[in-house]
Amino acid sequence: MLSAERGAAVNTLAAYQRDLDDYRDFMIDRGVAVDDAASGDVSAYLADLAKRGFAATSQARRLSALKQFYQFLYAEGLRGDDPTGVIDAPKKARPLPKTLSVADVDRLLDQAAAEASAPGPQHFEKLRMSALLETLYASGMRVSELVTLPANVMKKKERFLTVRGKGNKERAVPLSLRALEALTAFDAERQKAAGDDENPYLFASRGAAGHLSRQVFARDLKGLAARAGLRTTAISPHVLRHAFASHLLQNGADLRAVQEMLGHADISTTQIYTHVLEERLRELVEMHHPLAKEAKKRD
Repeated sequence: MLSAERGAAVNTLAAYQRDLDDYRDFMIDRGVAVDDAASGDVSAYLADLAKRGFAATSQARRLSALKQFYQFLYAEGLRGDDPTGVIDAPKKARPLPKTLSVADVDRLLDQAAAEASAPGPQHFEKLRMSALLETLYASGMRVSELVTLPANVMKKKERFLTVRGKGNKERAVPLSLRALEALTAFDAERQKAAGDDENPYLFASRGAAGHLSRQVFARDLKGLAARAGLRTTAISPHVLRHAFASHLLQNGADLRAVQEMLGHADISTTQIYTHVLEERLRELVEMHHPLAKEAKKRD
């Protein structure tokens, strides 16, 4: 159902599989069939997760998987009730997303561009890294969407890309001039190296998937960050997606527009970034409000 009706991504399906496998193993030890589990059994499973050190967020995700599973059984007539219906998710504080300052992003992009422009060993990989980073920061796309871009996106060389995101939904994302130039330079080198190879991916790889893996990209990104003098623990491809959203809102972008570009189905997901708006409003009040100015004078 998740695959055929909702168009869930492979990674999403794998996550549900792991969660339900763990739940099944717990119920086997408890001597209860998964189909026959009662609310008390589900609560016992959540208590066991807490004992094993699972954070509230992880417990809530597991419960969400169980809710969808039992709702499916109920909808299909395989159960007459939903044992998760009376169970509340563990309370969790929603953390603010990690992000980077504009200055830090500039340092990272400048380092990548400088390395890509200098001939020498691994020139192809350096061109690829510059193209990846410029595209990621310009578009805010998910890293899984980025590394699986088809090679034919470069045929038009336009300021927008069409990407296929979660739920198999298409959306348009913007490209900066720097991103388009970096992509064009990389694509020219890619075509030279490819020869007669008909790999359909822009960021092709000889691996089983056929495209650059997220793990390799993340590893190489940390190396680049170290050479740029940035703290590597604060850098990841997803952090650049956060930076894209935060910097847009900081400069006055509409929340709905950012939601569309990020590919969020629900605007509540995008609202996590409004902390940057709150900070910007606080600074504006302190800078321009007459009462705030008077308070500064008294201090």
